[in-house]
Amino acid sequence: MKRIFLFDLYQTPRGKLLQTMEGQYLKRSITVSCKQQLLQIGGLSWEDSFIDCSLYQRYCILDVDALGCEGAQRVQGKAYTLPVQSESIDLIILPHLLEFDEYRFQTMREIERVLKPGGEVIIINFNPLSFSVRYLYLWDVKLANSWRSHFITRGRIRDWLKLMNFEMLNTVEFNLDTFTIRPGKFQFSGRSIFAMAYGVKAVKRRYRLIPVGETGKQRPRFAGVGNGLESNLQRKKKHD
Repeated sequence: MKRIFLFDLYQTPRGKLLQTMEGQYLKRSITVSCKQQLLQIGGLSWEDSFIDCSLYQRYCILDVDALGCEGAQRVQGKAYTLPVQSESIDLIILPHLLEFDEYRFQTMREIERVLKPGGEVIIINFNPLSFSVRYLYLWDVKLANSWRSHFITRGRIRDWLKLMNFEMLNTVEFNLDTFTIRPGKFQFSGRSIFAMAYGVKAVKRRYRLIPVGETGKQRPRFAGVGNGLESNLQRKKKHD
């Protein structure tokens, strides 16, 4: 499934509104320092609406077709084999990439690999229950089949993040004209069905294993209290 379908959706009235709301959410979610390393996987060509590339000089866009705004660093590559050093990125943005990625679970593993401990990831996907998105090109049979096989539910994203030791910081639902940001996990409501897309911001946690079992006995480095008192008494008797 090619991302050209995404750009066609952005040309529709509802798609333009969705683009505006997603840009506002991304702008609020980018809270890292301008000196830290940021990576966006999947170019949009309108990144300048949510980030100042002249300020964030370490902002890089990786895309298989080298798409992206002109002010940012652009690298041509594939998401499931990131040409990036392990634990070197502070923030990763995935704007509508996983729906179009045949190896999306491998892509998630690559994201976990290149993120630093405490690094953050922002994911935006289409809502599988959205009629306005799923049937936007109802008469295009090829597109309809592609949508049906690539939609990703909120529950699946949640399970993937949990499996890779990510903690969800906030979630968002992009409705027809507004979007709502909630802290923590997804909270389903009646409006969730009508949301065109959803997003999640999560942080990578690194837990250290604590050894369980018997520990080897170590000799004390200092003399015991009793031994010290006894030696003092003996010295006092000899002195007397």
